[in-house]
Amino acid sequence: MEWQNWYHLLAEQLKETTILQWIAVSLGVAEVLLARVNNVWLYPTGIAGILLSMVLLVEARLYAECLLNVYYVVMSVYGWIYWYRKKNEPPVKISYSTRQEWLITLAIVFGGWVILYLALKHFTDSDVPLIDAWVSSAAWAGMWLLARRKMENWILLNISNFFAVPLLFHKKLPLFALLTIFLFIIAILGYREWKKLYRQERTI
Repeated sequence: MEWQNWYHLLAEQLKETTILQWIAVSLGVAEVLLARVNNVWLYPTGIAGILLSMVLLVEARLYAECLLNVYYVVMSVYGWIYWYRKKNEPPVKISYSTRQEWLITLAIVFGGWVILYLALKHFTDSDVPLIDAWVSSAAWAGMWLLARRKMENWILLNISNFFAVPLLFHKKLPLFALLTIFLFIIAILGYREWKKLYRQERTI
């Protein structure tokens, strides 16, 4: 019975989904697929999808996630430029986080959570400041580790994804929730692939 209720809720939310959300999510899926085949078009596609997503997130009053998307835009522009400058150079090798990097990661997660929560609670009309702040702070930490090619980035990103799914359903953004589930699966596969590459790099 609970499964049927959940399915009915999802169906109702999908019926109410706007064209803008369909386009934003389609661009998000395209970005992931382009990234998988190492195609430079992932950057303009991702930027377009992120900008549309920001409009929807503001409407849903998910301000911390919107701020997170500003960071994604900046990093996408940087990545696009960096792609052309360094595309023929070998990538930074994958590694596990050191104790110091773990301390920085925890500071980003919990420090960011507190700061974002207080900002959302006292300076916005957010009705979900605690969970919105948590999802975003975990993602910030994950992105920091990803930029440094640390294995644990996938773990932090999936902690963010795990809490983001029910939040997005709650905010009647079912396609974003489904995209996040898709990204959750991709992150699991990414962790397994990086672990394999890590072992290969250590034998060279």
